[in-house]
Amino acid sequence: MYEELRKIVIPEFIFGFNSRLLIGSYAKNLGAEKVLIVTDDGIINAGWLEDIVQSLSEHEIEYIVYRDVFPNPRECDVMLGADVFETEKCNFIIAVGGGSPMDCAKGIAIVVSNGGSVLDYEGVDLVPLPGPPLICIPSTAGTSADVSQFAIVSDTMRLVKIAIISKKVVPDLSLIDPVLLTTMGDYLTACTGMDALTHAIEAYVSNASSPITDLHALESVRLIRKSLIPLYENRRDESALRDMMMASLHAGIAFSNASLGAVHAMAHSLGGIFDLAHGECNSILLEHVIHRNYPFASERYDEIGRAFGLAEPSRENLVSAISEMRKTLGIGGKIEMKIQAKDVEKLAEFALADPCMVTNPVQYDKLEIIELYERVLTL
Repeated sequence: MYEELRKIVIPEFIFGFNSRLLIGSYAKNLGAEKVLIVTDDGIINAGWLEDIVQSLSEHEIEYIVYRDVFPNPRECDVMLGADVFETEKCNFIIAVGGGSPMDCAKGIAIVVSNGGSVLDYEGVDLVPLPGPPLICIPSTAGTSADVSQFAIVSDTMRLVKIAIISKKVVPDLSLIDPVLLTTMGDYLTACTGMDALTHAIEAYVSNASSPITDLHALESVRLIRKSLIPLYENRRDESALRDMMMASLHAGIAFSNASLGAVHAMAHSLGGIFDLAHGECNSILLEHVIHRNYPFASERYDEIGRAFGLAEPSRENLVSAISEMRKTLGIGGKIEMKIQAKDVEKLAEFALADPCMVTNPVQYDKLEIIELYERVLTL
């Protein structure tokens, strides 16, 4: 009797301190002639772009910088970037930053190879052609867009975040350099770290999990439990820098291939309508979704509890441990934004339609999602 087949997709990656400095060599080997660098003002102001362009110049590679990327990248950011790529006759893309520049870069790659609007490719395996070569250099230990087959883009007309899930958006290479974490602020460190924890937990309890994704998910939980708070307290702690970046990598490999669950479906809905920070939404929703899901995946949640260091894993103990970590990291338990009751129904409808909901351990109805939202929203 054969186990159910599982497809595992990951890019080539180089992990280690100062790996970003290899960008010129690897871009040259992949045929770069003129590069569109997709980034944002935070990366530029932190000084990380200087190393990238110097390495490209040393290898005689031309480049142009596209920095008009908003948090929660919008379809218009993607389309403008695609226009710049084509106008400047680029043949290569480098994304430097957190999830926003990387998702934007993936969207640009889709459009320049396939045409139309990036919104045309919403869903699973709907991207016909691969894009130009893409190298990612992540600057946070959380989003894992550098190793995933997900691209998340905000549809500003429908006020919803769409998910594009396809192996065509998996980067060709990721240069994973823990040094970039040193310039993150406290709240970004906290929220992106909790995002990585959410990736790992949701991948492990996903109904599309596999023995391979399980290994990565549980190792991510172990590393986050050990290193997230030390990194939050000291961005110069080399052990914490390395372990949190490794935790993000493990979580990314896990969720990219096992998908996610209700936390991300509900967070995408919140982010799409109200443009809220993704990691913050995940952090606040996580313990409530675990409490609701637990009876349907209790053995798996208990394994997560053991990886989190619990001597006696249970629903209450796991929820309590995650809640305590969230509080230690300075993340509140409510979405601090006044939301009208009529908007909650719209949030629930969008969450139900999100592809991440399909792999949640139990399927919710609309009323259940509304009840979960009401626990974290200020109405």
